Amino acid sequence: MRADVNKLMGGELGNWLAQQQGMREQAKATAHNRWTIAAMILLPALAFLWFGPDWGGTFKFFISAFGIGGGYAWGYAPIQKAKREIKIGINSAIANELGIHYEYDVETGREFDAAKTYGLVPHYHRDDFEDRWFGEIEGHGFQLYEAHLERQKGSGKNKRWVTVFRGAIIQMEFGRTFRSTTLLQRAGKHKKWFGLGGRADRVSFDGHDLAFVDQVHPAFENVFEVWSDDQVEARVLVDPSYVEHLIAIERAFDGDAVRALFSRGEVIIAVESGNLFESGHIDSTGDHERAEEAAEQFASLARLCTAINKTERGGGKHQSGVVVDDARNLGASGSALGGGFGRKGS
Repeated sequence: MRADVNKLMGGELGNWLAQQQGMREQAKATAHNRWTIAAMILLPALAFLWFGPDWGGTFKFFISAFGIGGGYAWGYAPIQKAKREIKIGINSAIANELGIHYEYDVETGREFDAAKTYGLVPHYHRDDFEDRWFGEIEGHGFQLYEAHLERQKGSGKNKRWVTVFRGAIIQMEFGRTFRSTTLLQRAGKHKKWFGLGGRADRVSFDGHDLAFVDQVHPAFENVFEVWSDDQVEARVLVDPSYVEHLIAIERAFDGDAVRALFSRGEVIIAVESGNLFESGHIDSTGDHERAEEAAEQFASLARLCTAINKTERGGGKHQSGVVVDDARNLGASGSALGGGFGRKGS
């Protein structure tokens, strides 16, 4: 599932981008004018603040930071708006080429509530969501969007925001019927005795108890652990052949990346992947390369959807070797995507 960017840039998308050059130039000119006005106001005000009455260094620092930051943000706003419009245009064209849909704004639903409840994403204090892709992949409904989650750390002057998760949240109809809740989580995530003991035998999420599921693949338990409220169905969902797909995907995303929840007939995936789909820029130089990058980023995550949503066991178009090769190809392409798929702890 890969958009033909050369075709897009040689057709309607290329023509549309050419028509946006005036908008880009106007945004840069407006930003320059605003920064000039801000400087004319701020410079004498800051000179009076620092060389006038003694109001204390901390007060002067915060007022100066607020003024400079506000002036910069006011000036940058037209550029930010232009970049967003270009990004929406490019990503929408990629989605249309694939027969799916793209929206910049995201309104999360029960898929993200489930991701929080079952620990697919870490605890956080501030969130931001963007870049929603939705439609069907191989006949299965899906949505995919980017999440940026931050936690506030420190206190007083040392208070700061720290990113604890940046990546994709994927919700997809699963390829086979099931009624259980099964959690595929990082090995070592759940331990006994407040994290000081060995692996826990049972875990609870808002009163919903899941028991550990023994697996037969030794390499699997070094990377993932499975928890479920139905041992038999969990082994069907995550059988030994499936282990190969998961390990290949794990390597493709360079570790600490994939975790999934099978619930209500669908799979919810959280994958740490860095900042994605940033195809918009104030300068037209590089439009083609950024469109290619966004197209490959989506194609990589679509391959992940296909691999983790394997509908056949031991045969057919989703045979083990095929999906493993797909995931290895994903890994090869991933290193070139917007700085690559990062390794972040949760």
